Amino acid sequence: MHSSRRKFMQASVATAAASVVGFPYVRARGAEPQVLGQGDFKYRVVPGWGVLDAKTPVNNCHGIVCDAEGHVILLTDHTANNVIVYDKAGKLVHKWGTTLPGAHGLSIVTEGGRQVLYMTCLKTHRVLKTTLDGEVLAEWGWPSDTGKYDKADQYRPSWTLHLPGGDFFVLDGYGRDYIMRYDASGKLVKTLGGKEGGIVHWGPHGGMTDLRDPADPTLLIAMSDQQYMLRLSLDGDKLAQFDMPGGNPRQIRLHDGRYYVAHLADNWPKDHDSHGFVSVLDAEMRVLSNVAGSAPAYDDNGKLRKMSHSTDTFIHPHDLVVDNEHSIYVAQFASGNTYPIKLERV
Repeated sequence: MHSSRRKFMQASVATAAASVVGFPYVRARGAEPQVLGQGDFKYRVVPGWGVLDAKTPVNNCHGIVCDAEGHVILLTDHTANNVIVYDKAGKLVHKWGTTLPGAHGLSIVTEGGRQVLYMTCLKTHRVLKTTLDGEVLAEWGWPSDTGKYDKADQYRPSWTLHLPGGDFFVLDGYGRDYIMRYDASGKLVKTLGGKEGGIVHWGPHGGMTDLRDPADPTLLIAMSDQQYMLRLSLDGDKLAQFDMPGGNPRQIRLHDGRYYVAHLADNWPKDHDSHGFVSVLDAEMRVLSNVAGSAPAYDDNGKLRKMSHSTDTFIHPHDLVVDNEHSIYVAQFASGNTYPIKLERV
């Protein structure tokens, strides 16, 4: 085939893929994808990655993780298929789940030599533990024994955070802002946070257990609408606050010594049409790059200046995961039924 015709056809296929409903990123025919981010953390969108058809629909794409085999696992609140499993090329491997209309948080954990999933559901007020194929292994409903709740619908768990020994925490990010700790047997042993613990409403949305110092693990909490992140002790004591002006941190992932933060939007909740971006931070919680966002800048006192989105690559990033090739996969909330976006590092 003549080289100019081959290039034209390749560009046409890429543009068509990017125009599929559910994929917001479109580039000019024949043009290279835009480079996003700053410094050593720059990325390009992979056009059309993960776009499926009406047989595998999504609504809000809330959680996303990678398994040991390199599959990308997506959690959506569409009850035709709550869980969608992709290969790295963005092709469907399998799908399952029809009982989570409020599917929200997704964690993958190795227990007893096998990987399992923990999922939260806002509408059924429960946390599930399942195999990678969807077999339910355990379930936790609203924590009535705490005395913090009068009825189930006051409890809307947003995410789970895990310790190596099997203990885990449940964030009630859409209910009463408590953080429940369960032991490895699944028994509730402690309740942290909430109003009396100094955790404000619409705060503890997502986060992670920070295990960089195994002798002193902490909780790193994405405080969403509050535009900051909190570091807490395992007993709920506030250790540090990291301001994210102009951001709306919904989830935090650690990869290769760097923190990756999904910001829902730069003016949320005042403007639900505002767009979001992804931040890359170093071990000291300084922003190194804003992917699809403004270049990070600090004033003379070391205070981070207000950030904002710089392109419309994303609508509302909600979660992300980084694979072993340093590619980022972003799941989005309230974004027109969009499938995940993959970004390759430049």
